[in-house]
Amino acid sequence: MKLLLAEDEKEMARALTAILEHSGYEVDAVPDGEAAVKKAAEEAYDGMIFDIMMPKKDGIEALREIRAAGDVTPVIMLTAKTEIRDRITGLDAGADDYLTKPFAMGELLARLRSMTRRNSTFAPKTLTFGCISLDMAEQELTGKSSVRLAGKESKLMEFLLQNPDKNLSTADIFRRVWGDEPSADPGIVWMYVSYLRQKLQAISADVEISGEEGGNFCLRKKS
Repeated sequence: MKLLLAEDEKEMARALTAILEHSGYEVDAVPDGEAAVKKAAEEAYDGMIFDIMMPKKDGIEALREIRAAGDVTPVIMLTAKTEIRDRITGLDAGADDYLTKPFAMGELLARLRSMTRRNSTFAPKTLTFGCISLDMAEQELTGKSSVRLAGKESKLMEFLLQNPDKNLSTADIFRRVWGDEPSADPGIVWMYVSYLRQKLQAISADVEISGEEGGNFCLRKKS
């Protein structure tokens, strides 16, 4: 799983990164809220961990901007503050959970596991972008007409719709969609992108999947 960590205290950031990576996570660490907003707009993450007190943009401001852009990735806020009003402000901004410093690393790992499970359970049942929508329960993709998707087609389309206008690497797509099939070949990503391109064309979609075999792919509106 891939995490975005925003923490301005260098020693804390190094320690958290080391422990999270040792626990099997891939971590992108940034030193301030402004960099977090930029990274969140460019990359797809399974979860985010933001300190509140950061330079340039604090964690609350960064989270508000990320949520305003339509990103629903689950977020844990780290804070040295214990006041209830600070927690309420963060939750109102879109935080999913809170940890007060100092905290036990085991608790952070447990909360990450819980948070990502909840995010999967309570994910929206329909995703939209441009004129298209995906009904995930029915695995039906609709534009000016509708088509049914196979299981992995639906999962790939879901990932693209959750991250429109982002450049998603073949490796990231493979990990997210085929992570439960360790024997699968990453070349399968290109095959399924090709399938989805044909189906987007069939429903007269106003969006397209850009990118070439083995590289990055991006769901974007047609120019």
